[in-house]
Amino acid sequence: MKNHPLSGSLMVLGAALLWGTTGTAQSLAPPHLSAYWIGALRLAVAAAFFALYTACTQPRRQWWQDLGRLRWPEVWLAGACIAGYNLAFFAGVKASGVAVGTAIALGSGPVWAGLLQWMVLRHTPRPAWWLGTLLAVGGGSWMVLGGGTQQAFSLHGTLLCLAAGLGYAGYALLNQRLVHAASPATATLGVFGTAALLAVPVALGLSGGIRMAATDMLLVGYLGVVTTGISYLLFSHALRRIASATAVTLALAEPLVAFVLAVWVLHEPAPWAAYAGLTLVLAGLACVIVAEVGAQTSTKM
Repeated sequence: MKNHPLSGSLMVLGAALLWGTTGTAQSLAPPHLSAYWIGALRLAVAAAFFALYTACTQPRRQWWQDLGRLRWPEVWLAGACIAGYNLAFFAGVKASGVAVGTAIALGSGPVWAGLLQWMVLRHTPRPAWWLGTLLAVGGGSWMVLGGGTQQAFSLHGTLLCLAAGLGYAGYALLNQRLVHAASPATATLGVFGTAALLAVPVALGLSGGIRMAATDMLLVGYLGVVTTGISYLLFSHALRRIASATAVTLALAEPLVAFVLAVWVLHEPAPWAAYAGLTLVLAGLACVIVAEVGAQTSTKM
């Protein structure tokens, strides 16, 4: 299969566009559920979405063949990574505050991805990738923290957010291997089905029983189908075309989308530092796309 780095980059940016609507959706429909249950249930809804999508788009024979091609220890490990990402992120943000926690979790993800790509695949990203990643991470942090924060430092929260970034990077690396062994839909179904099986008991243990209002069901449905199901399906297809480290960096477009929606839809005030950070993110993403296209071009020559 030929690599198409530009189309893969656009798929990740499309996924980031959907991920960026998460905060706005939660603001418009205040949940009564705990953060742990929101994270676990959106994984369960996403798994159901992938099962339905696979049943409707793939012949049963192909589906069984794909299941046989999957490396199931890697499926379980990828599921543990995505479940850990969800739970550690929510717990870390609760301890560190939304601004600091988001900056640490999202900002550390690309760095972890670059290190994992170097350690596991023995492939060092290009200097342009590191430059773009530095710009995007710095710009995203500036956007999140530009308004200032009064949250006290929390070592526990910081470690949880770093663990969330590592979990996300690990998922991207493992899922790239899985989507080359089977169809993206089947691979993603296996990963998110596993993640839901792991996350629901944890949510039950940490938050107790579940009680859902109508707004909770609408919110979980949207998060599960749109910001998890469709977005991660795009992300998985993209991993057939671009490196996992590049995909994780391009996902930093998420806070950019969240910022635009917060200003335009929720009418939140935006300091000048946030706009400066937005510019850096755009410049960084452009550098990463150029680096990926250059890497793919040199590989083919």
